[in-house]
Amino acid sequence: MTYSPRPSRAPRHSSSRPFPHLDYDEYTADIPPTRFSWLAQVAGTVGNLLLGSLLLGSTATAAGLLGLAISFRNLPDVRQLRNYVPVATTHIVDIHGEPIASLHGEANREVISLEEVSPEMKKALLAIEDSHFYTHPGINPVSLGRALLGSVEGGWGSAGGGSTLTMQLVKNLFLKPERTLSRKVAEIVLAVRLEQVFTKDEILEMYLNQVYWGHNLYGIQAAARSYFNKDAAELNLAEAAMLAGILPAPEIFSPFRNLEAAKRRQRLVLDRLVQLKWITPEEAQAAREQKLTFGRITSFQSNAPAVTDAIEAELRRRFGEQAILQGGLRVQATIDLRLQRIAQRIVNEDGPRLTATRRADQMALAAVDPRTGYVKALVGGINARRGQFNRATQAFRQTGSTFKPYVYYAALASGRYTPYSILYDTPVTYPGSPPYRPKNYDNTFYGPLTFARALELSRNVPTVKLAEEVGIHNVIAAAQATGLSAEMPPNLTTALGSASASPLEMAASYAVFANGGYWVEPTLLAQVVGRNGQVLFEAKPQPRQVLDPWAVATLNQILKGVVTQGTGTAARLDDGRPVAGKTGTTSDFRDAWFIGYVPQLSTAIWIGNDNNSPMLPGTAGGAFVAPIWKRFMTEALQGIPPQDFPSPDYFPPPQP
Repeated sequence: MTYSPRPSRAPRHSSSRPFPHLDYDEYTADIPPTRFSWLAQVAGTVGNLLLGSLLLGSTATAAGLLGLAISFRNLPDVRQLRNYVPVATTHIVDIHGEPIASLHGEANREVISLEEVSPEMKKALLAIEDSHFYTHPGINPVSLGRALLGSVEGGWGSAGGGSTLTMQLVKNLFLKPERTLSRKVAEIVLAVRLEQVFTKDEILEMYLNQVYWGHNLYGIQAAARSYFNKDAAELNLAEAAMLAGILPAPEIFSPFRNLEAAKRRQRLVLDRLVQLKWITPEEAQAAREQKLTFGRITSFQSNAPAVTDAIEAELRRRFGEQAILQGGLRVQATIDLRLQRIAQRIVNEDGPRLTATRRADQMALAAVDPRTGYVKALVGGINARRGQFNRATQAFRQTGSTFKPYVYYAALASGRYTPYSILYDTPVTYPGSPPYRPKNYDNTFYGPLTFARALELSRNVPTVKLAEEVGIHNVIAAAQATGLSAEMPPNLTTALGSASASPLEMAASYAVFANGGYWVEPTLLAQVVGRNGQVLFEAKPQPRQVLDPWAVATLNQILKGVVTQGTGTAARLDDGRPVAGKTGTTSDFRDAWFIGYVPQLSTAIWIGNDNNSPMLPGTAGGAFVAPIWKRFMTEALQGIPPQDFPSPDYFPPPQP
């Protein structure tokens, strides 16, 4: 929002009273008339100070004040506040609207209108800070004169006190935090100018959105959400009195740090409200005795710390740093916090067990909805925290045998192979320096195998032969069509997964298989709305066919066999729903994978070590990662009906 003046519901000064039954007239006899120019008001105030200074014999002080009066024209123009947009916090929610995180710089602020602040909060604030706010012209000559004359006697460095709410606002917005007489006079001038340009309600609204409430909380809405876990409109008398009371020194009086001090400040505000006859003694007593329920400090907090970094990185790429930390964006992420919590819990529980038993120090998980490209869960490591290395998006590890489906897809798409074609698992040597002799995981050869069985058992030698026959360039093209961006050298070792990719890349790539050959751009952002309600970004999934439908449907049937009768049987779900997937284990057991999918969700899980050291021998994806994948998918798919993949019979096979 901006502070452009709205139509005033009441005149600016003495008749603008939000609480008509309250007594604002405690000192109105001392208030000068309000319908004269700001220059006359300031001149009158400073003139009185000059006279007082001269009477005290302080000629130097009087001369200084006169110089200040002449230099008023050099002060900031308060009219610029018409277009002033306060720094505001960006809020991120999940796909269902549940809060994920708030992003901000130093100031955690949410800008609201004055109508969104409870009457109790307004009363409490005015009572303790400026009970004559709606009757003075921006300055309180009586208290201000008393404070300034005291500073003349005590020295300019002692200037303080006497500030109205309007003066506090201009001090926060325009002036340096120094205690000098010159700054106090500048406050006077700017306060009167502000009152000529804005209504009382607009000034109060600006103040409530600007003021600091401790713990990096700026503005009443952020304070209400943090201290009492409610909106400012819902604050009751007891809560409002405490918030108003701690305002002079919120870091010291915060109930999170010193509840007894906060209660003392609350009682002070309630006593002042009774003194002003704005509440009854009985209401004050009830507020003192009311049990308060506190929230928690919301600054720099997140419900999903690890995934917040990835969302923030995407926001920064699209909108820039300033928009994120100051622009007050409303972000709906694609993350489903239910799935995110399941993923975090499983990684945090199973990860340490693998560390102890298999010397696998880290794990990462990524889950993508194949139909929309929405990233549903993302875990970057065991006990991941904000600011740490996110292995789900930033770790590019060798894919191993999880790359083999691209080889078999390319063969099927060529029109020269079916699941029943015969491949040969026999020794072979390719010329080179040195010659390349692929070998199988178990150092054995099975002889002739069907096309489908060779992939179900993840045999290396038939895969390399197939890649050579189909053409490694066609294999690479198939992988790239699904979104893999890794460097893939055009040699036969690429067929066995020498290329590197992140878990998120692999989950999104396999999502194309799950979606029948249609690619949808993966995204962490569903919608981004600006502070004024304008839609800045909205994900609109636009599926694009990138793979042959018959070849994909056939590949899905074979990858279902990997789970039912191949290397991935540990991933078979207990409800019997169709599942397709592929295991992967790299040389010397440095990486182990399982990537599997149903039509509604594609999930990749990786385990290994950050320093690329080997895990214990035998730490294979089928034996140690597939069970973790099963555990996650079992919980993630609760309530989602089973669904099979389309049969290849529905599509015409490609011609050679």
